[in-house]
Amino acid sequence: MSVKIRLQRHGKKGKPFYWVVAADARSKRDGKYLEKIGTYNPNTNPATIDLNIDSAVKWLHNGAQPTDTARAILSYKGALLKHHLDGGIRKGALTQEQADAKLATWLEEKTGTVDAKKEGLTKAQADVKAKAFKAEQDVNAKRLAAAAQAEADAIAAATPAVEEEVAEVEAEEAPAAEENNEITEA
Repeated sequence: MSVKIRLQRHGKKGKPFYWVVAADARSKRDGKYLEKIGTYNPNTNPATIDLNIDSAVKWLHNGAQPTDTARAILSYKGALLKHHLDGGIRKGALTQEQADAKLATWLEEKTGTVDAKKEGLTKAQADVKAKAFKAEQDVNAKRLAAAAQAEADAIAAATPAVEEEVAEVEAEEAPAAEENNEITEA
């Protein structure tokens, strides 16, 4: 029986979620498996991977062959490095302490790069929000300025009409007043 370390798809349509499993090569993709090793969620940025490294290394020692995607996941989490270092320990090239130290430094570097990417993504999202907020404020300011200008134009248009009416009324009253003055003088 050949064993494969592969992904088993779960989740709804368009939102995949995978289990990393050790399964018989003859079983269906989503069928029976021997052991669940971890999970992989590609929907988040960066992708969320939860992996039991010791279990994965145990299956690799027993001869399980990972698929291409599973190999990339195992490499990303350090399971293949641990398997490689265990081979060095068996051959006598390394001691357990040296192998653990190498794995720990590699994991620290990997964690640093992942954290840097998360911080970069968070900063990028904050920048996008700030730009959108600034653009919205500019649009609102322009809209308020246009409304104020339209109101001022309406008042200015109404004011000359009122002044013209007042001037017409005064013009009509002035000759009438002159006529009254002429009548009283005579």
